Amino acid sequence: MAGETATPCNHPGAPPDEVIDLVAEAVKAIARDDAFLQRHGLTAQDFELALPAAIQRIRGSAAAGNADRREFLTDLFKRMVVSGAISTFEKPEYGKDTVYRLEVNGVGSVAIIQKGCPDGAHSSVAWSAPEWAQETYLWWLCDSLQYEPGEHVAKGVNRLRKRFFAEAYSDSIDGIIFHNAMCGSPLRPCPKIKRAIELGGRMIPPPCVWVMPERIDLNDPNATNWNWSGERSRQFPKALLSAFGIDEHETPHFTGHIGFLKGGRGMRTTISARYGTGASTMYRSNSR
Repeated sequence: MAGETATPCNHPGAPPDEVIDLVAEAVKAIARDDAFLQRHGLTAQDFELALPAAIQRIRGSAAAGNADRREFLTDLFKRMVVSGAISTFEKPEYGKDTVYRLEVNGVGSVAIIQKGCPDGAHSSVAWSAPEWAQETYLWWLCDSLQYEPGEHVAKGVNRLRKRFFAEAYSDSIDGIIFHNAMCGSPLRPCPKIKRAIELGGRMIPPPCVWVMPERIDLNDPNATNWNWSGERSRQFPKALLSAFGIDEHETPHFTGHIGFLKGGRGMRTTISARYGTGASTMYRSNSR
């Protein structure tokens, strides 16, 4: 699948496309089974009209709620305060955009924008970087098994690339993070599990973190390279990874990058993940 190598992890037992197709056919078969529908007090028309809303309700109840995501990040940020990685943090107000303000020694204010799975427009496009932030990160908390983790990330980065070059936007993020309570579990084994810490009764490995390109020279006809080889560095990954016992000298071995390259055939994207000394994965898109 395209993008699978964007992260070093996979979902063992994730349903293949052919199984998903069979489930879709099974749902269609229910719509044609009048006897089954009558036993449940439904008509074929009722079923057809209500099915989209029912699927959304099932997805809503099955997915991790916003409260669960906030609890995960809050627990991790508390751990970072205790370890000295950050000095303080502010929780988002109820009803506001879910943006945490972290105070990081030697950096200043860092914004963490909490989002769900990256393949949706809401999680990858609908955000604003706070003016007060010295560095801003998009944090994707995704427990979906619909795609492999790398595919989720690649889909999100594709949306971010379009936003990156769009004239309608003026703000930018410094990096993205893919990490939630599923990481390191049997559903999403992680090669960084030896560096895991205990959080909420679970062993949580270090996150996947990528540094984004700087949003400059977008209209320069001579500009062709935006962080393609990972030239850009940021400060927050060092603080974040230190909470997992990863020291400053090891940080580059656990920090990935995202880059864009413009050529005669179009634009390409690179997503390079690192998960230890000499250990990395890379995904590069075709020109388009």
